[in-house]
Amino acid sequence: MVEDNETLRRTRANFDETIQSEKLFLDQEHFPGKAVQQDYHMPDLITVRVQTDSDSFQDVIVKIERPTYQKPFLGGFKNVVTGVEFHNAGSQTIPKKRPDKGIQLFCRETQTVFEKNKPQQTRNTTSTQMTKIGVYVSNVNDRLIIPGKYLTAEEYHKRRLEAVIVLQKYFRRWLAINVVQNLREEKRLRLAWEAQEELRRKKEKEEKLRREHERRLHPKTKDDFELLYHALELWRQEETERINRTFTGAERKAAFCGLLEREVQLIASIGKHKLNADEENQQKAILRFLDKCAQPKRWRAYDGRVTEMDTQYTLRARELFEIYRSISMNDIPKEERIDVLLTLRHTVKEHECKLTQEIVELIDREVDLMSREVKECNLEGLRKRICTLFLQYIKTPKFNPEVARILKVPPDPLKLYKNVNFCHGCESFLPSNEFPVPANSCTIGRCRLCCKLDNEARRREAFLKYKLILENLRKSEADYQDDAKIVFLVQHQDLQYMIENIWGCQSALSACSDLYDLVMVRWDKQHEWSPWNTILLTKDEADAHLKLCSLEKAYEEAFIHRINHKHIRAKYYYAQIPAMASFLHRSDNQANANEFLIATPIPTGTKP
Repeated sequence: MVEDNETLRRTRANFDETIQSEKLFLDQEHFPGKAVQQDYHMPDLITVRVQTDSDSFQDVIVKIERPTYQKPFLGGFKNVVTGVEFHNAGSQTIPKKRPDKGIQLFCRETQTVFEKNKPQQTRNTTSTQMTKIGVYVSNVNDRLIIPGKYLTAEEYHKRRLEAVIVLQKYFRRWLAINVVQNLREEKRLRLAWEAQEELRRKKEKEEKLRREHERRLHPKTKDDFELLYHALELWRQEETERINRTFTGAERKAAFCGLLEREVQLIASIGKHKLNADEENQQKAILRFLDKCAQPKRWRAYDGRVTEMDTQYTLRARELFEIYRSISMNDIPKEERIDVLLTLRHTVKEHECKLTQEIVELIDREVDLMSREVKECNLEGLRKRICTLFLQYIKTPKFNPEVARILKVPPDPLKLYKNVNFCHGCESFLPSNEFPVPANSCTIGRCRLCCKLDNEARRREAFLKYKLILENLRKSEADYQDDAKIVFLVQHQDLQYMIENIWGCQSALSACSDLYDLVMVRWDKQHEWSPWNTILLTKDEADAHLKLCSLEKAYEEAFIHRINHKHIRAKYYYAQIPAMASFLHRSDNQANANEFLIATPIPTGTKP
């Protein structure tokens, strides 16, 4: 308590708290400053002086525990005179919190209805009036109501049943109309799809015939020339049959001589096309080889992104590739040609050797001839020599280190002895990848070039169809990503034997004999492809076959037996191959184990 004649400075209070009062009267002579009324905040710790004896006191530190929740109101009373409210006592013990289970277990909300009374009054006062003595009310607009026929409960329910039956008839009619419309729409879509598929197959067939015709007119690849020789052999056989059927004696011999002369002319024409195609393909192969050397290093990160990096060797290879492509171009202006030659001269002079000196001499000679206005047709030979020598310069690992990892012939000759075989046809030593080794072959025979020459001279068969089937088969097996190996051991000669001798060159379902439309897929898609786990189908049939879940439910027993018989024939053929023997024994062991598990009863509580 502060007396009226005392100031706040003389009290010398020893606490740093904010003073709160309802009314604070200060004048300038007692407290020269501004008095600010602020809210009071109780501290966490307070000191309370307690009187222990008549003349002794003790200071007790009291910790203020602030409420973490609102205390419930338990009732009380109010002093009418002073207006002070007194609440009933409640404990300050913090209630134990129940663990939150994430769901509301109970609710304290009451179902009290909030009522509200509100008087209402009609806007217009209405009244009725009847006819009486002294009052006349017109009855012109009155209606006479006559009670209808009384309905019993049985009649009422009967009428409702009849109405329900009528509703059901119309509803079922509506459902039938919808079903018919859906069927009609499905039929229309099916017919449209069939027409579209028929049109697609027709276009594909026309495109295939056009490509085959284009290949025969302008052959470029080895497969194109195989088709040409195959067509030549078919024509020769037809002419031979016609001559044998038509002529006899001397006329027959003369016809055979004429046939031989025409065959020789056609072979010479095919040879000319082959020389032109080889020259063009050689230039394309050189450009692909140089572009492969100039490619940057690539690797794929864990997130699938591809990272590229150029090294000093790839940059060097790219620079040489650009120079070679520039000097190989024809019909360029004279000034640009001179600039390219000077760039080439500056590049090769970095290394002093016999090859670079010869290239520099040829460059100087071409520049001198161009300055003398020599015709370009007379410079073709000189330019080819420059391109050839510069290509030799590029293929030298000393001048282009990046080319060492792509060259077929390694710089170290000792490496050739580890992977070289002798060809009995051309009597040459060649790398092993130059020898086609069928799966049923135990020794290495002739090289690819000798086999190709023998095929062109004798049988003249076309393997393009079988190569396409094998390529599609390998792509489909790679998509399974189950580490298939057998399909990459099989060559197109083995696939040709399977298609011709085991499957009869036709689909197992529809007997379609167009090899361009046939594919080989897995018979049981749960196991990897093998000659004893395959089936020959068309492309549409293969797509439907791979969607099946159970072969026993989809196919008849006779069809499954016929397919199993073909698999047994394939097993007997490939059992003689050492590379296939391990896979064959593995599949047999797996099949026997499955049969054992099916035939042997498993006791209760044990695992197979």
